[in-house]
Amino acid sequence: MSLLEQLNEDLKQAMKAKDEVTKDTVRLIKAAVQNAEIEKQATLDDTSANELLARMARQYRESITMYRDNAREDLATKEEAELSVVLGYLPEQLGADEILAMAKTVADEVGAAGPGDKGKLMGKLMPQLRGKADGALVNKVVEELLDSLA
Repeated sequence: MSLLEQLNEDLKQAMKAKDEVTKDTVRLIKAAVQNAEIEKQATLDDTSANELLARMARQYRESITMYRDNAREDLATKEEAELSVVLGYLPEQLGADEILAMAKTVADEVGAAGPGDKGKLMGKLMPQLRGKADGALVNKVVEELLDSLA
């Protein structure tokens, strides 16, 4: 089942269940997919759709942080509920341990020896992790790895 078919089915289910959060979030995802298809002038493949969903998830996380910093717990809670819906359409995200294992392998391949080699390491690692891991987590794991190598 394609992403758009899944979104349509989930929208129907959310409307029947009167689940406002899921209904609104699925509509936002559908609009983002349609806008991306119009911009690209082609149907999104799975990789492009996952990248779009990952961007949306990152935006939700940033919003949650901003709302919490400004003592708006009500809005942060709403954003967390919407984020959980978006994450439901993404493939299972890798944890820090799996990212570290991949980063060590790539570090050996490129000969990374310290923080100065971050660009080489990230350049080769990120295409392998695109859509499978949060970029901020990858960045944190790589920085810790490179600091330990120095």
